[in-house]
Amino acid sequence: MENLQLTVSDFVALVNQTLEYAYPTVTIVGEVAEFRVSQGKWVSFKLKDEESVIDCFMAAFNLRIPIENGMKVLIVASPRLNGKWGKFSLNIRAIKPVGEGSIKKGFELLKAKLEAEGLFAPERKRTLPRVPSHVAVITSTESAAYADFCKIINERWGGMNVEVAHTQVQGDPAADQIIRAIKFFNSLEVLPEVLVIVRGGGSAEDLMTFNDELLAREIAGSRIPTLVGVGHEVDHTLADMVSDVRAATPTNAAEILVPDRREIIRSVHQQASSLGYQLIQAIDQHSVRVNEQLDQAFRRIRERLDDAFERLGTLRVAVAQLNPENVLKRGYALLRGEAKLGAALEIETYKEYITAEVKDVRSK
Repeated sequence: MENLQLTVSDFVALVNQTLEYAYPTVTIVGEVAEFRVSQGKWVSFKLKDEESVIDCFMAAFNLRIPIENGMKVLIVASPRLNGKWGKFSLNIRAIKPVGEGSIKKGFELLKAKLEAEGLFAPERKRTLPRVPSHVAVITSTESAAYADFCKIINERWGGMNVEVAHTQVQGDPAADQIIRAIKFFNSLEVLPEVLVIVRGGGSAEDLMTFNDELLAREIAGSRIPTLVGVGHEVDHTLADMVSDVRAATPTNAAEILVPDRREIIRSVHQQASSLGYQLIQAIDQHSVRVNEQLDQAFRRIRERLDDAFERLGTLRVAVAQLNPENVLKRGYALLRGEAKLGAALEIETYKEYITAEVKDVRSK
């Protein structure tokens, strides 16, 4: 081996083969410097600490959260010796901020980017059905959050068709697993009515999965209305900001998803009681109105009858005055026969009938 002569290319290949065998991947924490993006496709920067610095290189699509100079990051990379440029560098496979300051900075950068694109706009938000019958859930089925979620929906409503996709909810593979689950549910012939994503509380680093840019975009682009409950009430992630409805916790997600049947039963009883009372009131009020209308009708009828009787009395007086007997009582007489000489006339008085002979007829 001491006398082994190698070409430059052979040496570079040997070094890379040795590195690939001995250190296929390395995980390194350092500070970002000289960060830049070339042609929108390639990302390069230097990773440094107090004593050393190393070049890093990656494809832009692998950058899942914004990075800037001064941020502390953790990278998973493959060490390589670039034969063309004669430089040793790290080919990055994954990168994420570490430390509270860097995590917050990355979050704020991506938040501003997505907000500028309108992904948080209220007009994009869809409402959830009041009582869904078919629900998809993405979470770790081994978590306490999932157990709490199932307990609450069964206590409050139950009877739903719930499909569950088990994924990791923290760590490097988690975001991609959740993305695949979202794509799966969105590809179904019969779509669920709601897509629920839940996980319990944790540190800022534990919740970083839900600040992944690709995951946030996948949630925003879901054909199914989304309900996201991640962490505790004080925790805010990009996943719940782009969702249609944010839940403060997994338990709150279950409470938002379905109503409490006990509350509904109580509400129905109250409404029935109120409706019965309102119905009785309406009947009473209607009875009062009907009685008033009947009283008015009877008064009008009585007034008309009184008027009719009064007119009838007047007519009776007039008819009585025209009665021939009444005329005879006043001393008048009725004559029957022809007014000519020698003719017999019948004279009717009130009490007698008299026959008389016409002796004289003169013109008046």
